[in-house]
Amino acid sequence: MKLKYLAAAWGLAEATVFFIVPDVLLTFLALKDGKRATLLSFWTLGGALVGGIIMFCWGAHDKETAEDLLSEIPAISPAMLEKVETQVEEAGVKAAFVGPLTGRPYKIYATYAGSSGESLGIFLLISVPARLLRFLILAWLTTAIAKGPLRKVKGGSKNLLFVAIWLSFYVWYFGAM
Repeated sequence: MKLKYLAAAWGLAEATVFFIVPDVLLTFLALKDGKRATLLSFWTLGGALVGGIIMFCWGAHDKETAEDLLSEIPAISPAMLEKVETQVEEAGVKAAFVGPLTGRPYKIYATYAGSSGESLGIFLLISVPARLLRFLILAWLTTAIAKGPLRKVKGGSKNLLFVAIWLSFYVWYFGAM
């Protein structure tokens, strides 16, 4: 499978039911090729937007079954669902911009934006920077670290460090959420 399709599929999966962010793929690629990771960030965004549309429409059509699915995804609790629903009620689709900063998944914001009667077009306009900025910042930061402080570290050791960082992050995240 070509990497652009993998990136788009991962963006779609994580915006709907998958619980590992596509940033894992993008940062791994950024260790070796920052330009490629940057390009693939846009493919990831495309997949994420399709996933956002799916969750938005599902929330608009049948919020309860969408919530049932969301509550089965690791690290999504009833309290998190309630918090995001309240944020969307208070701030509208702009709340989706806060999600990446708080560790709350985009799929939840999409669902509640749909169920609250928000505009799909406006939601997608907010989604572009909300999703893309994180993808690009992490890819660029990883590239800068790989070319800077880690430039003399051999590929296998960089990969091991990469795995250790993401594993540590997810141990913390699943424990904290």
